[in-house]
Amino acid sequence: MTASKSYSDRLYMAGVYVFLAFVFVITFYPFWNILVLSVNSADDTVRGGIYLWPRVISIDSYKQILQDAEILNGLKVTVLRTLVGTPLALAVISLLAFALSKRDLVGSRIISLFFIFTMYFGGGLIPYYMILKNVHLIDSFMVYIFPNMMNVFFVIIVRTFMQELPIEVEESAKMDGANDIQIYWRIILPICVPVLVTIGLFTAINHWNSWFDSYVFTYKPNLKTLQAVLVKILNQYQTESFTSSANQMANSAKRNAVSSDTIRMAATMVATLPIIVVYPFLQRYFVKGMTLGAVKS
Repeated sequence: MTASKSYSDRLYMAGVYVFLAFVFVITFYPFWNILVLSVNSADDTVRGGIYLWPRVISIDSYKQILQDAEILNGLKVTVLRTLVGTPLALAVISLLAFALSKRDLVGSRIISLFFIFTMYFGGGLIPYYMILKNVHLIDSFMVYIFPNMMNVFFVIIVRTFMQELPIEVEESAKMDGANDIQIYWRIILPICVPVLVTIGLFTAINHWNSWFDSYVFTYKPNLKTLQAVLVKILNQYQTESFTSSANQMANSAKRNAVSSDTIRMAATMVATLPIIVVYPFLQRYFVKGMTLGAVKS
């Protein structure tokens, strides 16, 4: 009986590992193929048949990408947006969550329902555009920052995390003469590091990958984000426009072994790699932060 059960367990675990390996392959291979094509020589790429490893290694596409003024400006805007927007969003979210977590807050339930209402109902794109225009955010860098400083879902997660903290922590601090600001800064924030890092990473990814707001709410070329520039390159390439950015860069680099294909792949990698590099350093906070923040008292 024990041997049969042990065999069943081993068979089950083998099936789990096979399934996970299959999921890994189908999710990782497209990214790997883009990387392989981006570092392969354009003259060799047109022959096809490149799947797992480049035949003729060349980084000319990356050199061309990093010399393009539009992509470099988009990278600068995206980095600045992420570095400015993420800390400000964390500050607003944590402060609001701290206020809503107070058990003696008058009307806290009504206030919470007011915020939750915005998660299910919105005015639509045109009213949203009109609001941004009336507050003079259209064609401004701050259109990337102010609208993204508040996320109700993240507020609920952080508020729930704070409500699970022992109330004696705050009471002892008040007995020592600490006010609410001191309690928030010196006690609550250090304890909330796991959940704040988790939502901070989500916020940073959202800023880094966002392109629609740049596409709709800005017109100046110097305000376009890297993802918006990438979408422009991909769209123009797919419509086979000979005036596309990818073809222009390829044609202007006659001495380099590049093409619109390799330019497109290299641009995708430049836009993707930075956030992938950051993720492993913060991964250990993910499970702890999301699990603790999801506990409901």
